Amino acid sequence: MAQKPDDFIPTRRSLIIRLKNWEDDESWKDFFDTYWKLIYGVAMKAGLTDTEAQEVVQETVIAVAKKMPAFEYDSQIGSFKGWLLHTTRWKISDQLRKRRREAGAFGAGHATSTRTSTVERIPDPGGFDLEAEWDHEWEKNIFDAAIERVKRQVRAKQYQIFDLYVLKRWPVQKVARTLGVNVGRVYLAKHRISALIKKELKNLQNRAR
Repeated sequence: MAQKPDDFIPTRRSLIIRLKNWEDDESWKDFFDTYWKLIYGVAMKAGLTDTEAQEVVQETVIAVAKKMPAFEYDSQIGSFKGWLLHTTRWKISDQLRKRRREAGAFGAGHATSTRTSTVERIPDPGGFDLEAEWDHEWEKNIFDAAIERVKRQVRAKQYQIFDLYVLKRWPVQKVARTLGVNVGRVYLAKHRISALIKKELKNLQNRAR
């Protein structure tokens, strides 16, 4: 099921158009549910705290909302994915600059040793490949989104079989014994749910065009 991250972009042209309407709560919820974990995860790996990463999510969503009325989707010029990365990068940098300012203000009234230890806790963005991490998190985020969609389509026990056997890599006999099913049912759940996941990923790919 491995594909290039760009193949999984769930940014439908129709969704972007709907986001131009700030009153469209359902579309904005769709957008937030799709992207917040991606933005948050990259911000955390950039060295931000939980609070700072949540601030990045909030500020990025606000920035998207402000830009969306004038945003024109043109895949020949650049992807929405790239634009969102650029926006997130700036919001992460804003948090790092804010932290440095606060560290400087705090250190000004304290001993040099205290100031040094505070500054050392600030990560060096030059040592972090944000774009590579964005691509990694993007692929993971979209796969997780496909999994969530499939979970809503199948019975709970069927998904539990798939989760234990495929995702958690339990031996087939252990799965069958634990859930009280035969081995054939385990194999069947794997086949059916894997097919559904492939279908969801293909749908996401098609919607990106």
